[in-house]
Amino acid sequence: MARTRPTPTATVPGAGTLFALRAIGLVILARWLHSMAQMNFLAALEGMASSPAACLNLIFLFLLIVLPGAKARVERPFHPLPQWLRQALRFFGTLGFLFAIGSIGMFVWTAGWRRTFHAAADTNGWLVAAPALYAAVVWICRPRALWRTNIAARRFAIGRFAVSIDVATRTTVVWRESRKVGQYDARELSVRWLSGGQPGAAPGGGLASGSTGFAAPAPTEDPGRAPRVSEPGVEPEPALLPADSSAQGSEPSAATPEPATATEPRAAAASSASPHRDGAARRPKIELLWDSPAAAGHNRQTVFLAHLASEGDRTAARALDAALRQV
Repeated sequence: MARTRPTPTATVPGAGTLFALRAIGLVILARWLHSMAQMNFLAALEGMASSPAACLNLIFLFLLIVLPGAKARVERPFHPLPQWLRQALRFFGTLGFLFAIGSIGMFVWTAGWRRTFHAAADTNGWLVAAPALYAAVVWICRPRALWRTNIAARRFAIGRFAVSIDVATRTTVVWRESRKVGQYDARELSVRWLSGGQPGAAPGGGLASGSTGFAAPAPTEDPGRAPRVSEPGVEPEPALLPADSSAQGSEPSAATPEPATATEPRAAAASSASPHRDGAARRPKIELLWDSPAAAGHNRQTVFLAHLASEGDRTAARALDAALRQV
């Protein structure tokens, strides 16, 4: 008896992205045809031929529905689209979003909020849905790595870069989105931490929790005559007063410094303002270096430089550093 071939139930990674893009394109096309059906069809076509925005929107809809060259593959779960198609959809989606926002803004400026609410109700919320659909296309086609971080499989995702390490052959493949940067010997790669991103350092390049941030007083030759900071309202010890203090009477000693509490608010304010002033310059980032003694002219080259924008990127960077040290 012949057995029937079972239908696979697991979808290929990336098929959902293709379905979402085609669904958005079909919704925009259906709404466009519905609007053209309410007016003269020939007049609408003549107006579209003389409108650059309509021509760009037609190209956008064609690419969004047809998706030439797109294919869902297991090895590229987040990049089923070719790079040129992804960039084109991102570009046309941004133009469509700006055009929709500009048109709606001009209508609100001329007609007012009350007529705008009535128009949104008459169009079944299309005034709000149209910019949202264009923004969704731009978000789906955003720059991202080829896969998620899987430390057990030696796959790391940092920003838009993806790194895979083959322990058996000791080779490392680096990807920038869906474009292959190169294949390297894992023993010739190293991670360089920049802007306070090194493991164990405080975030943002700050001080550790145990440090105070104040400089220690300089030691003197005579420890017995070293000045001591006194608290407000507490007299200094007699042993720390000069020998001729009895002749001076009740005058304060010149060797006694001012209380440190007066300078603490200024120092705290300066330390709290420095992260805001240098926050952009101290963003944690890493640099993947390639040092190959055998390749002439390729010593200490930078493979990529990535900012650690999220905690997942920091975790992946620490795991990549540890994996490269173990190879």
